[in-house]
Amino acid sequence: MTDFHRFVAPADQVGSDDQTVQQASACLDRFTAAFNACDVMGMDSALHFPHVMLSGAEQLVWPIAGQHPADFFDQLKANGWHCTLYESKEPVLASGDKVHFMVTYTRRAADGSVLSQHKNLWILTRVAGQWGIALRSY
Repeated sequence: MTDFHRFVAPADQVGSDDQTVQQASACLDRFTAAFNACDVMGMDSALHFPHVMLSGAEQLVWPIAGQHPADFFDQLKANGWHCTLYESKEPVLASGDKVHFMVTYTRRAADGSVLSQHKNLWILTRVAGQWGIALRSY
């Protein structure tokens, strides 16, 4: 079998492997806790690299950690951002080492009011025993 055939061969897919989903979900929580603490290194520790982001048909690939713009949080705060909260994290596909989540989150002001709401597909993978966000589609 070629590498391509192994790559596209159907893996054991499970829709609700609770332990796998919980572990992947905990990685999302670590990412957002670091995000809310304005801790870029903590955010990077919850990502796998190369890290892929899709926005429409455009693709951005970060080959290594340390790619967030220096003014990332300054720009958010200038728009009134105080924190980001998950409204839902719905696992839509899960296997032993990969979980696709439909993530809905809100960016909020200090008074709790919603500044914006986002619904994205985020794919987490377990590599060498470590869960990380591999792809985010906006």
